[in-house]
Amino acid sequence: MALNLKNMTYRGFCLVCLLMIVNKAYAREFTVGGGKGWTVPSGSQVYGQWAEQSRFQIGDSLLFVYQPNQDSVLQVTRDAYDTCNTDSPTAKFADGKTSFTLNHSGPYYFISGNKDNCKKNEKLVVIVMADRSGNNNTTSSSLPSPAPAPSGESAPSPPVSGTFEMSPAPMPTTSQETPNNAATSSSFAAAFLGAALASTLFLQ
Repeated sequence: MALNLKNMTYRGFCLVCLLMIVNKAYAREFTVGGGKGWTVPSGSQVYGQWAEQSRFQIGDSLLFVYQPNQDSVLQVTRDAYDTCNTDSPTAKFADGKTSFTLNHSGPYYFISGNKDNCKKNEKLVVIVMADRSGNNNTTSSSLPSPAPAPSGESAPSPPVSGTFEMSPAPMPTTSQETPNNAATSSSFAAAFLGAALASTLFLQ
């Protein structure tokens, strides 16, 4: 009886470890701005277009890479995002390589800590669609107004107002994820091997 209890405890521990591996295997880290990092963009919609090409879920993280003595990242409210108000951020990061975990669904607003950079469109809104269990959230919100187009560019379309339902974007390509997320596929392989190990433990 004691041997059976010890064996069941060991199997339970293995199952908990497996679940932790599987959960980690699905989280992704996205480098904001791709290879250019967090910097003043070349166009007015660069970060908006980047975010639209990605599908963010709870547990994913954003990696902001920037010069720490020249820039920073502020998490702000929508109003502060719209006006580039750097006075009262929700959170401030200035380490040069900030990893920010998306821990709830809904919008997240980020701007440069340098107000002039923010006014030059160094700002980002990310919308987290759903949790890992696949429960889609319908967000009743309107997106922030696009920044005015610099001279020589055509003005963006006016924003859509009112309530709308957001559909998840297509899965991102690997070019939108950080190179160290190649580990995600190896984590998935580890989770698969762990599942095989757990099934052999429980079937004995």
